[in-house]
Amino acid sequence: MGEGPGRQRGPRGPPSSGTGHGVGKAAGTGTRELSTGGQGARRDEGRSRAGVVRMVRRSQRRKLQKFTGLCGQEGLRVKRSCPSCGPEPGGEEKKGRGNPISVQLFPPELVEHIISFLPVRDVVALGQTCHYFREVCDTEGVWRRICRRLSPRLREQGSGVRPWKRAAILNYTKGLYFQAFGGRRRCLSKSVAPLLAHGYRRFLPTKDHVFILDYVGTLFFFKNALVSSTLGQIQWKRACRYVVLCRGAKDFASDPRCDTVYRKYLYVLATREQLGVAGATGSRACDCVEVYLQSSGQRVFKMTFHHSMSFKQIVLVGQETQRALLLLTEEGKIYSLVVNETQLDQPRSYTVQLALRKVSHCLPHLRVACMASNQSSTVYITDQGGVYFEVHTPGVYRDLFGTLQAFDPLDQQMPLALSLPAKGNNRYGQLGTGDKMDRGEPTQVHYLQRPIALWCGLNHSLVLSQGLDFSKELLGCGCGAGGRLPGWPKGSASFVKLHVKVPLCACSLCSTRECLYMLSSHDIEHHPAYRDLPASRVVGNPEPSPGAGAPQDPGGTAQACEEYLSQIHSCPTLQDRMEKMKEIVGWMPLMAAQKDFFWEALDMLQTAAGGVGEGPPTPDS
Repeated sequence: MGEGPGRQRGPRGPPSSGTGHGVGKAAGTGTRELSTGGQGARRDEGRSRAGVVRMVRRSQRRKLQKFTGLCGQEGLRVKRSCPSCGPEPGGEEKKGRGNPISVQLFPPELVEHIISFLPVRDVVALGQTCHYFREVCDTEGVWRRICRRLSPRLREQGSGVRPWKRAAILNYTKGLYFQAFGGRRRCLSKSVAPLLAHGYRRFLPTKDHVFILDYVGTLFFFKNALVSSTLGQIQWKRACRYVVLCRGAKDFASDPRCDTVYRKYLYVLATREQLGVAGATGSRACDCVEVYLQSSGQRVFKMTFHHSMSFKQIVLVGQETQRALLLLTEEGKIYSLVVNETQLDQPRSYTVQLALRKVSHCLPHLRVACMASNQSSTVYITDQGGVYFEVHTPGVYRDLFGTLQAFDPLDQQMPLALSLPAKGNNRYGQLGTGDKMDRGEPTQVHYLQRPIALWCGLNHSLVLSQGLDFSKELLGCGCGAGGRLPGWPKGSASFVKLHVKVPLCACSLCSTRECLYMLSSHDIEHHPAYRDLPASRVVGNPEPSPGAGAPQDPGGTAQACEEYLSQIHSCPTLQDRMEKMKEIVGWMPLMAAQKDFFWEALDMLQTAAGGVGEGPPTPDS
């Protein structure tokens, strides 16, 4: 109580003198009084600046109230109000806060314009808050502005039910990622992203470079080059520069062998405008095949077809001297022609013969939906799900059918209906069945959660899968030599998680001798091809008989666990049991975080026991 008078302050300056502690606080030298006076001057300057800012803001607020007319003296307060959600809890207005203004009172064009400045991820999240914002964030006006912001040079929105939304998401998610198997840095890198590209549809790595086709038919040539790093060092970088190779492309192909060393030429199926015949006016669109050198992008050959022929896919088969080009028409027919690659770079012109393939000549009722090839065989898949083979070598014929009795080396185009293969090579465990025994019949590979894309090499296989939480992971099996299975140099007979950080929108992959590539692109109109098997066809889950109760072991889980324990018990040493347990964790239908936990725990136990085994990385890596 006695300290009150001594602590009173005036409007400016140090505390006034008084009794008690107040006298002690006021005492000091002249220098201290001068310093205190300087602090008061700075406080006065700060207060004056704050007052000016408040006056400016008050003036702006009054102008806004004058021109909008949305509120009076109580101030402007906007709240989200959704009619379908009903009034907010506690509908009575709080004192001093003014009347709320619904966001629906704003013009829809203004709300769409504001939302279009948000990142795509935030627009999607905002659309999940209520019905009103879901409708606003899903309008084509919002996505048109977002698309023009992401791709200023895109003139057309493309096709589809939602063209602008589809175009915006395609350009937002496009990307080419790669991870080299050798060298010091073994991390995922991203290539340069051309602004002209309208999403990524297909890609193909060749001997030296990468080619990418977008959704409007523009084919890009991504070059590897020597560039200067941030530290001033010269280093070799993949896909760091790009040029437009051609436009109007429909499809492209190269040597069908897995080794990119053989991919010297790139065959592009495209549409070109051709001048009409003599006496006719205007031009016609004709399909053609253009051949480019993959090393420089120079066009060395071109063949044009009649305007009545329209193709949609091209594949190659055969040796370089007798390279057969297979062309699939829109009607499901197969045509072929033969060229000699060793003479393509010679400056001359000649005529090639386009003929109907035997599969379409002998089976005219079949409509081929797609085709694939390697150097010595071709597979045709019809629109009804049928599979037909062309086999050109006796070795492949024996592997497929188990005999050479019906093989005719003079009639290699004869379509052969494939029922069951006679042999599936599993020498390195590349089938992912958990063992290295060859298979003579289709065998289901368990515990692969929703595979999105597959890639099959000579001695190893890769699967891009999606978990229950929509996260992506890359699994692999088979031979791990040369770093082709990152994190598993000894390989694995079952699918295990690889040391690769997978992009969220990865959709396809490809592996070469030196590098692993992943293409990122999300098409809202694309539906995944994977379908779960019916419950009656799942191994270990027989169809229940009428009147029977619920199955005691759905999916054969108990039987599978007993098999796992038997495999672990058969391992001779503790380290072998640890490695087998890691493989079993990869088989089990667990989420990505759970698999990482078990793998890390097994690594810790293995290290404590004196092992040096390698396992998947921690979540932080």
